[in-house]
Amino acid sequence: MFTAGAESLLHQAREIQDEELQKFCSRVAKLLQKDDPGPDAADALQRLFLIVSATKYERRLEKTCVDLLQTTLRSPKCPEQLQLLCAAILRERSPSDDLSLSCDHVQSSQQLSLVASVLLAQGDRKEEVRSVGQRAFRVLESRQPEGPSLRHLLPVVSRVTRLAPHSLHEDQTSLLSKRLVDWLRYASIQQGVPQASGGFFSTPRARQPGPVTEVDGAVATDFFTVLSTGQHFTEDQWLNVQAFSMLRAWLLASGPQGPSAPDSDDKSELEGSTLSVLSATSTASHLLPPQERLREKAFEYCQRLVEQSTRRALRKGDADLQKACLVEAVLVLDVLCRQDPSFLYRTLSCLKALHTRLCGDAARALLPIAQFFLSYGEAAAVDSEAVLRHLFTRVPGELFHSPTLAFEFVRFCGDSLPLFGRNLDILKQSFPNLFKLLAWNSPPLTSEFVELLPWLVDPGTAVEMLHALLDLPCLTAALDLQLRLSPAASERPLWDASLRNPSCLEASRDPQFQALLQHLLRAKASGTVERLAPLHQLLQPMASCARVVQCAEAVPTLLQAFFSAVTQFADGVLANQLALLLLERCDSLYQVPQYEARVHRVLSSQFLALCALHPSLVVELAKELLEFVGSVSSVRSRGAMLASVAWAIGEYLSVSWDRRCTVEQINRFFEALEALLFELTQSRPSATLPECPPQVIAVLMTTLTKLASRSQDLIPRVSLFLSKMRTLVQSPAPSSVHCEEGTAAIRTRATELLTLLKMPSVAQFVFTPSAELSEPRYHRDANTALPLALRTVSRLVEKEMGLLPG
Repeated sequence: MFTAGAESLLHQAREIQDEELQKFCSRVAKLLQKDDPGPDAADALQRLFLIVSATKYERRLEKTCVDLLQTTLRSPKCPEQLQLLCAAILRERSPSDDLSLSCDHVQSSQQLSLVASVLLAQGDRKEEVRSVGQRAFRVLESRQPEGPSLRHLLPVVSRVTRLAPHSLHEDQTSLLSKRLVDWLRYASIQQGVPQASGGFFSTPRARQPGPVTEVDGAVATDFFTVLSTGQHFTEDQWLNVQAFSMLRAWLLASGPQGPSAPDSDDKSELEGSTLSVLSATSTASHLLPPQERLREKAFEYCQRLVEQSTRRALRKGDADLQKACLVEAVLVLDVLCRQDPSFLYRTLSCLKALHTRLCGDAARALLPIAQFFLSYGEAAAVDSEAVLRHLFTRVPGELFHSPTLAFEFVRFCGDSLPLFGRNLDILKQSFPNLFKLLAWNSPPLTSEFVELLPWLVDPGTAVEMLHALLDLPCLTAALDLQLRLSPAASERPLWDASLRNPSCLEASRDPQFQALLQHLLRAKASGTVERLAPLHQLLQPMASCARVVQCAEAVPTLLQAFFSAVTQFADGVLANQLALLLLERCDSLYQVPQYEARVHRVLSSQFLALCALHPSLVVELAKELLEFVGSVSSVRSRGAMLASVAWAIGEYLSVSWDRRCTVEQINRFFEALEALLFELTQSRPSATLPECPPQVIAVLMTTLTKLASRSQDLIPRVSLFLSKMRTLVQSPAPSSVHCEEGTAAIRTRATELLTLLKMPSVAQFVFTPSAELSEPRYHRDANTALPLALRTVSRLVEKEMGLLPG
């Protein structure tokens, strides 16, 4: 949130018109043309930067002003503040065709970094990246490693390396590797000398600088790293920090091309080779080629960081830095082992001890450690199962409210899928814990879970997972409640101000709810299903929380991904279980605003998909389907599901789909649907009996006609009913129940069905086609039997105009 003053400045910058902007550019140009621009030029450039950066579209500047901005940026005598502002304005206008900048003759590394930032923002349309890289390396070659101002140059080299790694020559690659070795390993361990203030009390005799210290205050006795602390840093110490920040990217860009891990054959040879054992010992690193020497020093540097991470930091900022550096160190070690397998054995002993130490603290460093063991555990005969079990059991359940960790954890799962192998069952069984990350961070993690769901679901967990997805908003409320009840949370999120003292906080301590909460918050798949309706009532006051509502909006997308994966392997037994679950959960959802309607739309379409996959489930679930259609309660809320069930009955309750289908079954379904349709159409809407959607009435009429075509004794009953329906919707009283379009659709459908029933053989042919007639070509080709039959019926309808509504 911006302050009122900042909002006012932004509004003024966005509202300035082109004519005013051109006048202001003329004023800026006059100020830049002075021999000594002064503070007025800095103030004008700040205002110009605000104007060009406050809008998403490009603001047109005078060519004279743009040329003067470039001239000021290239001028070695120009103050640093003005150069920074000129570079910022030119970057905001990138990419641009009216730039004439070049870095060919720039000598100062600080000025080169500013010019390079503008050129690299152009998008390499004129090979700017290569030219910047070549100039940066020429400046790098002309200075000693301990020379001043080189730290302005390293970010440029790092960005060029990422954008165009293949544009560097071999000698340039070797040069930077040598420089990185010097900066990483041989930085001074003495603190820098503070600059003299020049005041009256300054003394010409400078105080001797002391040694750098560790994060716990002890004097550093080993080489300098990014975790070393002090009051003032020397130039080579700053270069040490920058070198470590770009180390992993440089190793990846300049290292040998090949697979990310050794092949299985190479690993087996590595385990028994004498060379790997010898290379694991200390060697004369100064005799190694530059790239190999850099790997050796990088390994020593990472080992030093791991050792420094064991120290107890005196300041919270240093403790956070320890965690971040530890994560980066493990990632660098992973790159080293991929490029040179001889580092594997030394790294394993280091990371085993590190993991043992971190088991008591679910830290971010556990993720790269787990990925390392997944990558190399088999080659080094190390069982990674214990590492993964600890990771999936503790981290999601305890740190689900950390957005950064949640994203990194889910990304770790997705990136490591090819490495899980036989440990994939651990991932699948841990889906309740993973869903905690999703429930709390549903908007940013939804797309990641859509990709991850096909790997999590299998025949053994499909039913339990579907329950968990439907209860995901309830899980969000339960996690919120858990954090509110926690006596000491290290990282509490911001609470919803609309729910300061929910009544459910006290009610949740009731023992009867404890078992349900424990089941909902379980860490692993239990294989059992609990009815959570009492818990839904307990957590209902939290249903309007913003986080719960956001989670509810993501559930339909997740359900689509779940069923897309399940239908790939679902057999008849699993399809029956899932279809039965859909029927049961229609009236048992957490009451979040708009949630029930969205979920019912997905469930209704997926019920039809399951029936199309296994048509016999209509016969096998006949009892449950009869119970479902035997009630008219909540027609408004579950109208989509009722329409899908009725359509599936009419489509698949036939001996052509299942030989177990009998006339008695058809008659029972007919009577139940007839009674339901009669009650829906004869009763007026009320608070207890809401209005029935016209689509449901049309589907029910069609289903009754289909069933009558298969049991022709029912044709007189359905014909009489359809005739009454045509008369009923034409009368003025019920017309107010449905809109005009809905009334017309019901009347037209009743007329069409009644006409088809006048020819029972044609009706049976149309409503219950054979498997061959269900193929698309019988609907596209006008000369086949089905279109011919429909044309015949159409002619008969045209002849009997008396049957059509006036």
